[in-house]
Order: sequence, then structure tokens, then C-alpha cells
Amino acid sequence: MGYRIIDCHAHLFPDKIAEKVANNLHEYYHLRMDSKGHFSELQKSAEDSRIAGLLLLSSATKASQVEVINNFVSATVKNTNRTIGFGSMHFDYPEIQKETHRMKELGLRGIKLHAEFQNFKIDDEKMFPIYESAIRENLPILFHLGDETSDYSSPKRMARVLDRYPELRVIGGHLGGVYAWDASMEYLVGRDLYFDTSSVFDILGEEKAYDIMRKHGMDKIVFGTDFPIRLHQSEIEHILNLPLSEKEREMVFHENIERFLSLDEHSFDCEREQAGA
Repeated sequence: MGYRIIDCHAHLFPDKIAEKVANNLHEYYHLRMDSKGHFSELQKSAEDSRIAGLLLLSSATKASQVEVINNFVSATVKNTNRTIGFGSMHFDYPEIQKETHRMKELGLRGIKLHAEFQNFKIDDEKMFPIYESAIRENLPILFHLGDETSDYSSPKRMARVLDRYPELRVIGGHLGGVYAWDASMEYLVGRDLYFDTSSVFDILGEEKAYDIMRKHGMDKIVFGTDFPIRLHQSEIEHILNLPLSEKEREMVFHENIERFLSLDEHSFDCEREQAGA
């Protein structure tokens, strides 16, 4: 059967730097890259695999990039069908609450944070104003979790944030911690956050990934590719290979994220189409 599929973890880069960023990701993670990072490649992959929607993400590595990135993601979403966007924030940005509120005005649906690339520990006090602003504006945060090079985004640190801010709405990338799945099982599985499936199967394997998904609860798992690392077809096939019921596949592919972000059938229409252009 055909499934409605929403990719909840796809990175967006300006075209002029896309290949450089993709190469940097390859060198950092030592993973095979399925694309060169251009948005057109993501769009073609989505079209080929009949993806219903893309959640576009970008991270500001310094405070001066925050507004530029938020404007860029918002403009892309407003002019591209089948997309929604998360904005970015940086702990050194001088007016966190003001910009978090502006994200909502721009039509952004949440915030993406990457501790290693943005150089912070996710349970550091300097991050608390971001979390508090996200709660006030009812914006979820998608955290990159887990790393081989540091413990900045460790599941244990994520658990401390959840303890302090139980009302914070969180998607934990990579089933709660790429290269840190034992810690994810210890500190995060079963807690009140969602996990995405990006950058999991080729490293962890389908059997172990399924074990984490099952123990965490299929109602809190969302599908993601981690573009440009992976394109859609291979990641869809991994989900189809798992011993999931038809209902569980629907949950992972689209129902869970639709519920989490209060999405409806019009959420992925760009403004030009809504205006009849």
C-alpha cells in the first residue's frame, strides 16, 4: 500500500554553500553521503518517493546567523510546496524571547539545536533562556542527540533538561543519541519526548533500532532522513523492513508528527498556492 510520509529531519542550506556543508558533514561523521546537499536534490528525492511533507532544519553556529537563517527557512517554506520549517537560535543572541516570538510570526513551527556544532552543553544554564522562550511560545525543540566526539548532546544531559523543564516539547534526534544508544535506553526511553529515526539504521542496524522504538513506544517515533546524509527511498525501506503493523507504520510515517505539531492537510501548502497563484 502507499503511505503518507513526512520527513521530519531534513537539513536546508543555501545553495552556494550546500556542497561545502555536505563535505564537512562527511568528514565529521565519516558516513556515506547520499547527496551533495542541494535543496533541489531533496525535492527530487521527495518527489520520487511521493513524500507528503518535509520538515526543514538549519542551525546557527554563531549569533549573527540567527535572523538570517530564520528568514531563509521561512522564505523557502513560503515559496515551496510540501514544506514546513524549524528556526534556529544561539545562546549568544541578545534578544532570545523577541526572536523566538518572531519565529512564530514567520510561520516557523519549532527550533533546531545542535550542541556540538553550536558549541554548548544542552544542560548548561546559558541554554535555559532558549528553553523558557520555547515553552512560552509553545515551540518544540528538535535536538541533535549523541556524538562520538563529545558528551555535549548526551542522553544523560537531555534527561536533566527534561527534569528541569517537563513542559518542554522535545524531539530527540537519532532515536535519542547517535552512537549513544545504550545511554538513550538508560536515560530517555519511555520518557515524554519523541524520537526521530534519522541516521540510525546504517549504524545501529534494524533489529536494535526496532528494539529502541518498541520500548520507547511507537506513538512517539517519527520518520526522518537526515538529508543530505540519506535520501528517502533507503530510509523508507528500513521502516518497511521492521515488524510493524500497518497502523504502526502510519504512526511513524505521518500520524505522530501530525499530532505533535497539530498539522492538517493544508499545513504543507505554500503561500503562493494558498493565494491561488
